[in-house]
Amino acid sequence: MVLDPKLLAQLDRSRMPRHIAIIMDGNGRWAKRHDLPRLEGHRAGAEAVDVVVTAARELGVEALTLFAFSTENWSRPSEEVAALMELLAEYLDKEVGRMEREGIRLNTIGRIEDLPSFVQGRLRATMERTKENSAMVLTLALSYGSRAEIVSAIKRLLADVVAGKMAPRNLTEGLFSAYLDTAGLPECDLLIRTSGELRISNFLLWQLAYTELYFTDTLWPDFGGDDLLRAIISFQQRERRYGLTDEQVRPPDR
Repeated sequence: MVLDPKLLAQLDRSRMPRHIAIIMDGNGRWAKRHDLPRLEGHRAGAEAVDVVVTAARELGVEALTLFAFSTENWSRPSEEVAALMELLAEYLDKEVGRMEREGIRLNTIGRIEDLPSFVQGRLRATMERTKENSAMVLTLALSYGSRAEIVSAIKRLLADVVAGKMAPRNLTEGLFSAYLDTAGLPECDLLIRTSGELRISNFLLWQLAYTELYFTDTLWPDFGGDDLLRAIISFQQRERRYGLTDEQVRPPDR
């Protein structure tokens, strides 16, 4: 992939975000803007996924999480939902070979059991074929809602308490995180949302506690490698204090 050399010159490869999450928004508006059916917007969005996954892999991002289908999306017209499921299956069929070649491991979060059986089968097959890959983890959030994820984590935790596997006094933030769908992934460093919307839409509520947020008016089908670069450069220009003061983060020269 050819990325803008001027943008690449601004990139500090020693300060790359390890984990980037993206709310891919704007497929429908893109289709409307181009006087096309909504399905064509979703097809264009799938092509954007290809571009951004390639760019993230080439830039050395360790983990990329894409909000592909929310629990609320099931309320959309049944024809659109069916088409989205078909697109997801097509994407997996088309990209599994590239994932193997480029060392990308597929991961999922969300209520995968809610998906049609043919999609579940392709997801399981793709994850099996890529399970040994280590160059980048691509996580698809499917039938995902963060509140539901947190409730499910609490239920699993309580079951372990009842079974005597854990004492409540031993519960820590780190231990609770291990019960979430994202267990094993690096902390999320950067969240990108496209299309100009300024909200996180029930996505990774626990995980975004200290994540840097980046919003862009660009519709998802128009979001490309250079747009990802701009988001990363913006991330690198920020000072992450984690509750500390400026002086604590940047002690004065002695």
